[in-house]
Formats: sequence, structure tokens, C-alpha cells
Amino acid sequence: MIDVYSWPTPNGHKIHIMLEECGLRLNRDWRAIPINIGSGDQFTPEFLKISPNNKIPALVDPNGPDGKPIAVFESGAILIYLAAKFGKFMPKSDRQKYEVLQWLMFQMGGVGPMLGQNHHFRLYAPEKLPYAVNRYTNEAKRLYGVIDKQLATHQFIAGGAYSIADMAIFPWLRNWERQGIVLADYPYLKTWFDRLAARPAVQRGVDVLASLRKPITDDKARDMLFGQAQVSQGKTTG
Repeated sequence: MIDVYSWPTPNGHKIHIMLEECGLRLNRDWRAIPINIGSGDQFTPEFLKISPNNKIPALVDPNGPDGKPIAVFESGAILIYLAAKFGKFMPKSDRQKYEVLQWLMFQMGGVGPMLGQNHHFRLYAPEKLPYAVNRYTNEAKRLYGVIDKQLATHQFIAGGAYSIADMAIFPWLRNWERQGIVLADYPYLKTWFDRLAARPAVQRGVDVLASLRKPITDDKARDMLFGQAQVSQGKTTG
């Protein structure tokens, strides 16, 4: 059974969706092990052994490529690993494969970080900074526009086939209202979004661990996610 160390965030949901889309089922073929990032579970020595960057998700597959256990961290790397393992949602031809990979990198390097900063300054920052809010809201609108333009001529993010690029991007757009976005302004994206949201595996994936997530309201959780704990917990000793 594959163990997924996760939390109900966009990066966690990517992996939940991918496993369900590959035909695996929660608690039959894979387990979701909650890592409460608001209480500091990500800093335990056990978790850091498999995810040295103290971020979720991380995966442990007892049957790796050589038949031995393998641990994989970083959600993009996990998606690529699972696509190779199950032979799904990654094209066979090099040209199409690189089309998927470039959009996956677009999510990893742009959509995730920028929308994450948007969430932070709009929702979690103790002081509302108009410059930061405007900066990241405008960047969110730009990214939505890039996706909308791509989907104007493609059924899915990387072309005509559903892929890990779609699975990577979709969870980050689920909170569009909290990002200052009007989804109707991006009609091609909205059509794609609604189509993915209706997929049974996507619905199962975003439901994983969802009942555990609570609003971030206390100072300890903020410190664990955004404050000094991120620095002090990552230091080596001796």
C-alpha cells in the first residue's frame, strides 16, 4: 500500500486526485497520513526523513522501480513518478511529454507560488498591505489569463488529453473567489474547470482529509506556517 503524507491543500489534493484517477482507492490501495502543518507535524524527524524541505505532500511506495521502497517529495516529482509507475496521464511521445512537463513546471514555478502569496496577503497577513494585495491579485489575474488563452484552443491544459498538468493546476484554482478572481471573466478556463470538477476521481481526491482542515486563526499555526518556526525548525544542531 502506498503511503501519502499529506494535508488538504492544493498540493496535497494533486496527489490524491492522481492516485484516484489511476484507479487506486483510498484505504484499499493507498493511505492518506495526515501531516497537520498548522501544528508542526512537518517538522518531526520522521517526516523530515522523507521530506527534507518540511513540505507536504510526500509519498512512500513500498514497491519502487527496483522493487524496493522509495520515498518521493515535491508534488510535481510525485506526479511524474506516479505517471511513470502506472503508465497514465503522461504522453508517450517526447514532443507531447514535454508539452505536459512545461505546463507542470508553469504550475510549480508560477501558479502555486503566486496564488499562495495571493492567499497569504489577502487572508493571513496580520497587516493588510495594499501594495502586496494588488501585486499578487494582479499576478493571479495574469496567470488565469494565460490558462484561459491556452484553453481557448485546447481541450485540456497540455493539448487534447487529460494529464498530470491538469491535475496540478486544478486544485489551485478551486479558491478563485478568495483570490479576487471572477471566474466568468475566463470562459474557456471556466468550461475546463467545471468539466474537471465533475470527474468522480477529482471529487474523491479533493474530499481526502478535507474534514480535518480548519481556518488558520491562532498565532501558533501562523508561526508554524509563516513565521520563525519555519527557520528555527529547519536548523541543524551540533
